[in-house]
Amino acid sequence: MLIKAIIAGFGGQGVLSMGLNLAQAALLEGKHVTYLPSYGAEVRGGTANCTVAISDDEIASPVASEPEFIIAMNQPSALRFQNQIQSGGLFFINSSLVEAEISRGDISIVSVPANSIAEKLGSPKAANMIMLGAFTKKSGLVSLSSLFKGLKYTLGKKQELLAINEKALRAGYDLF
Repeated sequence: MLIKAIIAGFGGQGVLSMGLNLAQAALLEGKHVTYLPSYGAEVRGGTANCTVAISDDEIASPVASEPEFIIAMNQPSALRFQNQIQSGGLFFINSSLVEAEISRGDISIVSVPANSIAEKLGSPKAANMIMLGAFTKKSGLVSLSSLFKGLKYTLGKKQELLAINEKALRAGYDLF
């Protein structure tokens, strides 16, 4: 099994940390993982994306020309990556920010109002974790408990953010 996912959005939306958390959870489950971040010079407000590859065997290349999964946290990312996802793939869109109609009939669209849910939780910056929770439930790539464990590593010295991130992951996971 080799599965690749692209996570994309504006810099500052937490797309790189989504990928890092997904990769960490997969590592904790004993899987082989690559994490390939990409971001513009502007970083916050510019475009950012990352590719995460998860496999039971060694991974030859981290590049994902036709990934099974794409998460688009904003409109430009949805438009840019809609034609890259392989036929039969799952395309996750942050329906709070993506208004474009995705015109492909050969993929499944998963709409998650991540920003709206984050506002209701009282933590607007947690939209990325809500989306990651929904992605985890629908994709089945890693377990929610592995994401929780991985957060402790990826948050580093910011352990005070653990509770809200866990709450946001659970909120996204419980959508489906």
